[in-house]
Amino acid sequence: MSAAISARPRRRGARQVGEGITNPSLGWAGGLALTVLSLFGLLPVYWLFATAFMHREDVFSTDRPLFPVDPTLENFRSFFDNTVLLKSLWNSVVVSAGTAVLSVLVSGLMAYSLSKFRYRGRNAIMMMFLLGQLLPGALLLVTLYVMFSSAGLLHTYTAVILAFTTFTLPLSAFLLKGIIDGLPDELIEAARVDGLSNLGTLFRIVFPLIAPGLVTAGMFAFMRGWSDLLFALTLAGPDKQTLPVGMTTAFIHEGAADWPALMASSVITSLPLVVIFVMLQRYFVSGLAAGAVKG
Repeated sequence: MSAAISARPRRRGARQVGEGITNPSLGWAGGLALTVLSLFGLLPVYWLFATAFMHREDVFSTDRPLFPVDPTLENFRSFFDNTVLLKSLWNSVVVSAGTAVLSVLVSGLMAYSLSKFRYRGRNAIMMMFLLGQLLPGALLLVTLYVMFSSAGLLHTYTAVILAFTTFTLPLSAFLLKGIIDGLPDELIEAARVDGLSNLGTLFRIVFPLIAPGLVTAGMFAFMRGWSDLLFALTLAGPDKQTLPVGMTTAFIHEGAADWPALMASSVITSLPLVVIFVMLQRYFVSGLAAGAVKG
């Protein structure tokens, strides 16, 4: 009976389960509404680019133009002429890459454990992760500061990477757990029969199969490390400042701010994220879709 039902051809125009989300049918009213919302969302992006190419006197004039009348690249040169910002750029690369690698590795181990093993306290661990997301970052920052100060890790890459990982780990673990739940247990058992250990099964069988989810978790962790200001400002110290801290201290002062230079620096620092997202977009989307569906 079930075979006959599954073999029945799909009616023309019928939509599969979930197709309404990935490929919605919109009338003219829906298309118009989405266009207006898209333009509204892109307005801050346009304002960012327009300000980056303007002269300072045009930005602060009472009749500021909507478009750069006399575009200039001087604001972009100020970024590359600032050695402190170039050092902050390198710090951001180190911190973001370290956060991505550590978050993917640890969350992968956690997700595999929570998905394929049964032990006492497993549900309590999952609940603890969920409750941890409800705590404000500023509250956790105080605890992390005291812990790192006692361990002598303040003003080091290690402190910043560990701090960022504490926030990316729960979401990454739950995302990967949803994907690993869809892997058949027979696959894991077959790997063990072939003599693979638990770690061998994870790195040689599970991780290759959930590569899109690993890319998604890594992108999320990288973006968190690249864009965070509060934790880097508190834990990094003068020599380990990341780009958000470096740009804030370089262009924003008491009673004055160099907005054109700050906007130009924001454009430059946003380009790596845009390039990474464009290159890995298909893995990102498939990873999110796989993590959202169990089985």
